[in-house]
Amino acid sequence: MEYIEKLKKYKDVEPIVKIEKVDGMELVKKFAKDMENMLGRKMDSVKKMAETAEDADLYHEYNATLKFDYYNAMLINTLDEDGNYVELGGEFPLDKNEHFNRLSVNIQQSVIQVPTSVYNKDPDILNGVYMSEALNEVFVSNYEKDPTLTWQYFGSPTGFLRLYPGIQWTPDENGVVTFDVRNRNWYIQAATSPKDIIIVVDASGSMKGLRMTIAKHTINTILNTLGENDFVNVIAYTDYVQYLDPCFKGTLVQANQENREHFKLLVGGLHVKGEGKVKKAVKEAFHVLNEAVTMGKGSLCNQAIMLITDGAMEDFQQVFEEFNWPERRVRVFTYLIGREVTFAENVKWIACNNKGYYAHISTLADVQQNVMEYLHVLSRPMVISHSHDIIWTEAYMDTVLFSTQAQSLQLMSSVAMPVFSKKEKNLSHSVLLGVVGTDVPLKALMRLAPQFKLGVHGYAFLNTNNGYILSHPDLRPLYKEGKKLKPKPNYNSVDLSEIEWQDTDDALRTAMVKGTTGTLSLDVRTTLDKGRRVMFLKNDYFYTTINETPFSLGIMLPQGHGKFIFTGNISVEEGLHDLTASDVMIANEWTYCETDSDPNYHELTQLQAVAHYLTGKEPDLRCEFKLFLTYVEVNCDEVLLKQTLFDVVVTAPMEAYWTAILLNASGIDDGIETAFIGTRSGLLRTFRYVGAEKRVAKRFLTPSDKENLFTLNHFPVWYRHAVENPAGNFLYYAPQEDMQGSLPCLEPSISFCPLVPSLVSMCGRVQGEREPELVPPLGRRWQTVQGRTGLGAPLRDIEGTRHGMGPEERLLYIPVCMCTQHSLYVADGGILIAVTSVTVTVDQKTAVAGAA
Repeated sequence: MEYIEKLKKYKDVEPIVKIEKVDGMELVKKFAKDMENMLGRKMDSVKKMAETAEDADLYHEYNATLKFDYYNAMLINTLDEDGNYVELGGEFPLDKNEHFNRLSVNIQQSVIQVPTSVYNKDPDILNGVYMSEALNEVFVSNYEKDPTLTWQYFGSPTGFLRLYPGIQWTPDENGVVTFDVRNRNWYIQAATSPKDIIIVVDASGSMKGLRMTIAKHTINTILNTLGENDFVNVIAYTDYVQYLDPCFKGTLVQANQENREHFKLLVGGLHVKGEGKVKKAVKEAFHVLNEAVTMGKGSLCNQAIMLITDGAMEDFQQVFEEFNWPERRVRVFTYLIGREVTFAENVKWIACNNKGYYAHISTLADVQQNVMEYLHVLSRPMVISHSHDIIWTEAYMDTVLFSTQAQSLQLMSSVAMPVFSKKEKNLSHSVLLGVVGTDVPLKALMRLAPQFKLGVHGYAFLNTNNGYILSHPDLRPLYKEGKKLKPKPNYNSVDLSEIEWQDTDDALRTAMVKGTTGTLSLDVRTTLDKGRRVMFLKNDYFYTTINETPFSLGIMLPQGHGKFIFTGNISVEEGLHDLTASDVMIANEWTYCETDSDPNYHELTQLQAVAHYLTGKEPDLRCEFKLFLTYVEVNCDEVLLKQTLFDVVVTAPMEAYWTAILLNASGIDDGIETAFIGTRSGLLRTFRYVGAEKRVAKRFLTPSDKENLFTLNHFPVWYRHAVENPAGNFLYYAPQEDMQGSLPCLEPSISFCPLVPSLVSMCGRVQGEREPELVPPLGRRWQTVQGRTGLGAPLRDIEGTRHGMGPEERLLYIPVCMCTQHSLYVADGGILIAVTSVTVTVDQKTAVAGAA
């Protein structure tokens, strides 16, 4: 094939090529260690924050008359009618920062956010803000030492949040701030230990009207304080005991998001009737909690009963003597509902004699503040023992902090730890000062498992000790509502078994949840092209734990592709010359060189960063490759850079070849739009035969065309299709128009005939000089197809046969795809070198022809 001959023959460069077999177990352990080191740096930063806050409190004396101006995130840079800065506002410089999601921030100063429901000049707020001023210095120091850090924060039990870097807070649609740091999952998890909660609600006739409305809101607020490490059930009582969900009778269920929302739905259907017999319900709650301890189920930590009622006439002493005294292992919290209440003393007695907390909730506005108090009570054992446990949250999206959709829909995990008072007078009765933490974008974490090392079909994934996915290429946490993307209701409680569904006996899930290290093989069916096509693979899974975290890492390497990796020793000068050619792109989502390590480099693309570093323009950088790679302030991937330089040099002749075809009008086949070649290093060379205004496939290989580019966790779809072909083989296929009648740019290079008949019209393969082998898809009739490869080596035209068409059905010209691959073979396997393709327009429709 002429276009392949134009590539440098790999035999010619064999002396400078190093081939290594990929050891999956060694690879997953290396990735896990890198992640452990990265997450360890975040934990070190959080520990410094906690130490600073505790030391600041040690030397701060509470002042009830303190007057102190601070930067309120809602009021900064706000002027009054006279043009003066409002109180608690003031001038606060803000600059757009690429590292912080392109938000305008102040990296020298933090701000204070206070919810509207809390008075921003309350003495408790002013003293807490004044004491926590010491955190500004450690925030800045942490960021200077680790420029990959994102948001750092301190949340106070009084309700304020100190956030670094400082930003202008955007109010809700109605102009208020409902955000309360005490409701955040990272705050709740750090402030308390895992817990078993039984909610007991009075559903008798006296609870009708507003009282039941307040009770339902109280239940939902309690549910919102629970996380995936907690367990819960809800019992209603009248003349008898009734579980809200009979399926959960006598048990505790994990308080993941899906179960919490399920309970909320059932709570909405509660109706009042009959007389309230609370003693039976309390006994049932004790039975469930005691059974959990006996059977070793639930959280195996804190246990509590939350009693929600408008009064309790019965004598409970006998119940507590039987089930809870004298150890008082189960705390009982009571919430008295309504303005005019009776038997309040009984309700208060229940809480006070069972190490709980009593609250009187008379309006809906009282619910939030009163419910949150139970968290501080449950935190007392941690405070007294000064247990600085570090917690990691499940994956979540911060739809509150960020103002744009693109910023808010990024998955992250938070690391946090509690802050305690070290004053001698507080040691005996425990004082929680707050919680400190920082966010870790999961995309940044997954960059430590680079895609080029995993190969074309390989991938890495993370899950928690509860079996929930943190990151996985097949995790689809969003859905489209109109033109907007929104998080799915259970996006952060998707179980590993729901994605790796071929793991029918849960062997992989069980091993990873237990934090073990090992490997297993599975026969899988995987989808491509947004679920339109299926591949059958035999995959090897390797997994291990990430120390000091509740996370486990797994990688998948398919048998066949990905078993070998090669690098070539090319001089920097030769490689840099070709790398700066106009037809070259590299995967911008991959990390060839770190751009987060220096604020000056945040806005550079990866190609710009690589070229910038290799030129040695900085005073301390050198052109010599080894010196460049080992320079202490430059963090680059040596293997990836060497492979990229090798690939760009070897594929350089393609540019001249494509240009020669363009200049020779007779060498251009009608309809050719783009020729391109991709390599395992993320290198992409393209050549446009027609201008953008004439191209039918205007999105193809543009930044918005993610499916056809190298992204953080997958190779282009045309590349993945191509590698399933034997080297030198070609395959044709044609897509069908989508539901709107517009034909998307066809991804080149598929590896088999799709199994979905409604999406494809025909499929064919050409091998050497053989006649095209036409394979009709299941249940489809043939349509006439004409096309040429346009790669400088025209294949014979292909025409399908007319079959089963009525006289009223006219023949349509549709696009044709063709692909092949070029491989380097070693003793026990092949290594894919490159995939080349072209896009072809036939009858105003676009197709792709490819050669690999």
